[in-house]
Amino acid sequence: MIKPLFRNVLIVINGSEGSIQTAEYGILMAKLYRCNLKAVYVVDTATLKQLTLSKFFVADESREYESSLSADGERYLRYVEELGKSKGIKIETELRRGSVWTEVIATASASKSDLILLSGFESHSSDKYDVLTAAYRDILGHAECSVMFVREKMVEQLYKLV
Repeated sequence: MIKPLFRNVLIVINGSEGSIQTAEYGILMAKLYRCNLKAVYVVDTATLKQLTLSKFFVADESREYESSLSADGERYLRYVEELGKSKGIKIETELRRGSVWTEVIATASASKSDLILLSGFESHSSDKYDVLTAAYRDILGHAECSVMFVREKMVEQLYKLV
């Protein structure tokens, strides 16, 4: 018997609309393929540390911004959890701190993920895009499992139908 291609799927949440759609895509996958879902949000303390060292932020601003990002992450993860519940799917969530790519890879390894879902990009003009591009490139380069970019344009409509 052939083993399923994926049993454990990790969804990377970054607060963008695309990452929420990626969560919806993961929920659809879980309904169809009966896989386990885990969502991770990483507070990028590595970049905050660099900004503080380069004197872009003072330490107090950095701590305040980290606290704000943590609150945002918890809110997004709760929302993703509720999206899953509304479709009868349990989603384990985790908020981590550190470098985005290293924390995603560590989470994928710890949860024995067979697949990492990343959101496609919405805008190519912001600094956030540059940081995500670097993090996503590193995830692709270091992942020990398959990685998929979700760019399904009809995911919201499909999610509502299920």
